[in-house]
Amino acid sequence: MFSSLIEKRRSIRRYEEKQVEPQKIASLVEASLRAPSSMGTNPWRFVVVTDKGILRKLSLAKEHGSSFLSGAPLGIAICADPSKSSVWIEDASIAATYIQLAAEDIGLSSCWIQIRERMHNKEKTSEQYIAELLNIPAAVRVEAIVAIGYPAEKKTPHSRDSLQYEKVYAGEYGRPYREGF
Repeated sequence: MFSSLIEKRRSIRRYEEKQVEPQKIASLVEASLRAPSSMGTNPWRFVVVTDKGILRKLSLAKEHGSSFLSGAPLGIAICADPSKSSVWIEDASIAATYIQLAAEDIGLSSCWIQIRERMHNKEKTSEQYIAELLNIPAAVRVEAIVAIGYPAEKKTPHSRDSLQYEKVYAGEYGRPYREGF
């Protein structure tokens, strides 16, 4: 089951105009809270957004690569408190991945929108823009937003032949990996 899930999951940027049901949102929230974190610190925080007006404003978070959020019925801001863990970025990223895989598992599609270290405009970071919009405390950082909804586009899975096995090594860097090595 897991293999077929990761095989078919693709980044989808166009969504049907259909709301995500509350029970599906609850499943995504539960998945996020089940994500592992370093030493069980759970530094992540999540802001679930379904308001179309706020989603439109969030779609302006970056100069490029976030506009499709305006067409999504659901966005989840993935945040973390760096004072709780020195690896908050990794912990937040794992939680975002759990959300994306859970979305795929329940018939939804998603796309990651990188926020940390991106600019809203020449004067303001994407994090600052989102923090102001969503009332996120200054001590909490925004890693990403995951756009979620019912897909309005279909992408075929990447073929096994297209996977970059040349970037996998056996035993030491530079020694080509071969199945059954």
